[in-house]
Amino acid sequence: MIKITLKDGSVKEYDTSVSAADVTKEISMGLYRNACSCKINGEVKDLRTVIDGDCTFEVLTFDDEDGRKTFNHTASHIMAQAVKRLYPDVKLTIGPAIDNGFYYDFDAPEAFTPENLDAIEKEMKNIVKEGLEIEKFELSPDDAIRLMEEKGEPYKVELINEHAQKGEPISFYKQGEFTELCAGPHLMDMKAVKAFKLTNCTGAYWRGDAKNKMLCRVYGTAFPKASMLEEHLQMLEEAKKRDHRKIGKELELFTIMEEGPGFPFFLPKGMTLKNTLVDYWREIHKNAGYLEIQTPIILNRALWERSGHWEHYKENMYTTVIDDEDFAIKPMNCPGGMLVYKTKMHSYKDLPLRMGELGIVHRHELSGALHGLMRVRNFTQDDAHIFMTREQIKDEIKGVVKLIDSVYSTFGFKYHIELSTQPEDSMGAKEDWDIATDALRDAITELGYDYEVNEGDGAFYGPKLDFHLTDCLGRTWQCGTIQLDFQLPERFELEYVGSDGEKHRPIMIHRVVFGSIERFIGILTEHFAGAFPVWLAPVQVKLLPIADRHLDYLCEVKKALEAKGIRCEIDDRSEKIGFKIRSAQLEKVPYMLLAGDKDIENGTISVRSRKNGDEGAATLDEFLTRILEEVETKAL
Repeated sequence: MIKITLKDGSVKEYDTSVSAADVTKEISMGLYRNACSCKINGEVKDLRTVIDGDCTFEVLTFDDEDGRKTFNHTASHIMAQAVKRLYPDVKLTIGPAIDNGFYYDFDAPEAFTPENLDAIEKEMKNIVKEGLEIEKFELSPDDAIRLMEEKGEPYKVELINEHAQKGEPISFYKQGEFTELCAGPHLMDMKAVKAFKLTNCTGAYWRGDAKNKMLCRVYGTAFPKASMLEEHLQMLEEAKKRDHRKIGKELELFTIMEEGPGFPFFLPKGMTLKNTLVDYWREIHKNAGYLEIQTPIILNRALWERSGHWEHYKENMYTTVIDDEDFAIKPMNCPGGMLVYKTKMHSYKDLPLRMGELGIVHRHELSGALHGLMRVRNFTQDDAHIFMTREQIKDEIKGVVKLIDSVYSTFGFKYHIELSTQPEDSMGAKEDWDIATDALRDAITELGYDYEVNEGDGAFYGPKLDFHLTDCLGRTWQCGTIQLDFQLPERFELEYVGSDGEKHRPIMIHRVVFGSIERFIGILTEHFAGAFPVWLAPVQVKLLPIADRHLDYLCEVKKALEAKGIRCEIDDRSEKIGFKIRSAQLEKVPYMLLAGDKDIENGTISVRSRKNGDEGAATLDEFLTRILEEVETKAL
């Protein structure tokens, strides 16, 4: 008897093996029509999958992230089939689903043009109309290689060769005349892919390595309804306007130069923005009982071997040699935090010990993955490490969750939480992992938060809670994280003296709130479209004299504003006032203060706000009361 436990806890029983598709049909034919794939024991699988033992079972639709990935991955195969029909000489490489769509990399004799994309889209529509069923089959590695050699697909042969040594069967998906090497999962057929759009075409190196051949990467997105596609395309247009790279250049916040790909340069206004965030970080952490430390950027190989990074993370680390000894530029702050803890013997009375660090870290990213401030090679991680007893775990996790919640609420972000569990490549005993995972789960449950489980996606040293915030366009960004770690305190032999006078091993939390300050600035820039709240704006007030004779009056106003900590600038150019107002609007300055003859005569200023436009005359004291309250309350 096979027992299949559904998401709602109910159980279905079968005498013999049964396909996931048949189980879904029995639950509901309506659900089957909307199903993209399923989860069996937490793993995403095809609906073709045969279930032959007891398991948990969940149907995934387009509303589920993994269901959408299945849907978009199927669309990438439709695109590849269309390309091979139109351009038979093109060689196939890989075509994964990504956030909000898919891409496929082609080795094409010439780069695709917009006209090529139009033709490919048209052929994709023809393929969908054919209603081809999608079949899955497996071959031995040798047979798989022969098949791909016969089809003239050298990149597929290369991929198969990498897995051939395992001796495991190689899976393929077939739709009509098109056969693709793929692990899946895929839709049962392509009829559901009713709306799609090829959005962009760029160059990409094979495997992201500049030493390899440049390929033609075509991006696309797909939906079950035309209305959903239209809504998504409108969002993409709005996202283009909000692109932090474009706004960062226009507002003179940051730049990326060819002398340092992936290494951002912050300009004066960008540094004002960054330092304001840092000041806020320091304020809330001081209030929450954190002590700030700073650890070196370069530390020796022995430290990284001890921490496990040399074994588990070396391909992402930059290394150097000093005095004939291997060193690494830190990709994480954690090992340095261990050494700080070990500078003295601690008592249980010292715990919990909360240490925060704004540490500059470096991680190697492939050139093709670099993207403005969102994906860089060096960034400032707002790290903190909490050392505690086992009894303090739950309360400390709750404290961090509340801190993260207060920060995201300050910026107007909503968010959801994912609990990531033990990965295959992990350190430590399963019992410790179970204790740590249960502690994270219990803490957020007691606080009343919903969460999703992300099986096998924990850090190599412990499970974690990831906080995915949602911006004004509905896009999600993974920023905050809380990682519970039994392993590093063991590796570094951390100790404290307990109330019993004996030495004990502390437990440790790794956590970030912003994640990367640089990336968070990129997210904020797009979320606010560069129109930052007053407290965060690099320039809070622009002073605009109507004529040169009004300049001295506004210089006195500027002194009064700066004395109260308000960031302001005078536009003293010999331009018409309308031109100056438009310039300040383009710079997205929250307030403009204008002065003319009547203002000087009455001792007032004329106020214009980014939100309301012309607001009329006010005294300087009235304006100061208003703006200082906005800064103090961090009003949005």
